[in-house]
Amino acid sequence: MKTLSIQSLKLKYKNVIYILALIFFSANASLFAFQAENGFKQYEGEVIDAENNNPLVFATITLEGTNISTISNTEGNFLLKVPSSLSNSTVVFSFIGYTTKKVVLSDLKPTKNKISLNTSALQLTEVNIKAPKDAKALFRETLKRKGENYFEDPTLMTAFYRETIKKRRKNVSLSEAVVNIYKTSYSSEKRDAVELYKARKSTDYSKLDTVALKLQGGPFNTLYVDIIKYPDYIFTNESIDDYEFTFDRSTRVNDRLIYVINFNQLAQIETPLYQGKLYIDAENKTLTSAVYNLNITNRELAARLFVRKKPKNVDVWPTEVAYRVDYRSKNGKWYYGYSNVLLKFKVDWDDKLFNSVYSMTAEMAVTDWQKNETGKLPKFKERLKKSIILSEEAVGFSDPDFWGEYNIIEPEKSIESAIKKIQRQLRRAKKSGASKP
Repeated sequence: MKTLSIQSLKLKYKNVIYILALIFFSANASLFAFQAENGFKQYEGEVIDAENNNPLVFATITLEGTNISTISNTEGNFLLKVPSSLSNSTVVFSFIGYTTKKVVLSDLKPTKNKISLNTSALQLTEVNIKAPKDAKALFRETLKRKGENYFEDPTLMTAFYRETIKKRRKNVSLSEAVVNIYKTSYSSEKRDAVELYKARKSTDYSKLDTVALKLQGGPFNTLYVDIIKYPDYIFTNESIDDYEFTFDRSTRVNDRLIYVINFNQLAQIETPLYQGKLYIDAENKTLTSAVYNLNITNRELAARLFVRKKPKNVDVWPTEVAYRVDYRSKNGKWYYGYSNVLLKFKVDWDDKLFNSVYSMTAEMAVTDWQKNETGKLPKFKERLKKSIILSEEAVGFSDPDFWGEYNIIEPEKSIESAIKKIQRQLRRAKKSGASKP
């Protein structure tokens, strides 16, 4: 059996930043990279499966011919904001395994749009004849070709970032931010820089028992899920041979043939690695999407990897660690578009009969981008640190008008309800304070 010591594992996972800090609870932004035009139109709706009406989660919604895009939430709902000058444009709706649909903006209503997508049928010739024989060799080739298939120019991206904490099914904390991502060339070893433009938060500590939960890393948790830019977080030159790669049934994305590769750690490898699916464009050997999770069967080891700090009289361990990354293309070049990190874990107190079950989700979607003509990165003092705890940087929901022009991921109904509830509580608290002598 191939195993590693705890010390070796810490070295191996030195770059893993999906870290939780569990602690006891006790009672100058830069100019925004992109400015929308003064006038804009807003379109809301739902993306669903045409056959069964089920919501399509994380469907991509793009304004054709532009860099403007967003994504549907976990209920299939989307919200797209378009500058008035582009009101004659066409919106493209796409989802893995479904036929892409194009809709002109004039055919969309401001609200209650239902966009149904049909599953794409694959011909046997596409599945059996074109598929390569060696799945691992195909993935290696995909990594080698990143310089020709992905953005080579430094790019300045606008992204919307959200992280949520739930105790069982109840929302506990919500933090959101608009950030500038200074994306370096995919063939460069230079890391991307992130700059916080504006953030807001809301936390209901009454649902947290006696523990406050904080997610360390903020937007970097999602940014480093970009496998093409940061392959060493999952596949190093040495560890890639610790996996078995096999072909699954092919599919389609944006009407293009996509090879689906399953990967899983070899049976003789005891070190917790990853398992999941890679979606590779058949024509140009480009990774278009990846969905995977961490093997956390070793509860003690998993806890050491993810829990930064906790009380002595409590055990904490993750029960699920899952990731997703999606790429988009324009003019034959691909770029990072969306990523998601889900962490579920249990908190077991010595003096309590039942465990507490929590889930934390972090997601980030690129909503606009342009070439970084100068290639310059922000000054170090203006950059977000990888140790950031966004909920401590955000100032609260005191600026509701800020989000007016910027594309965001539509909040889930449960999250939106929690926001409104807390806003009412804040207003009542202000009125109560003002009435006191």
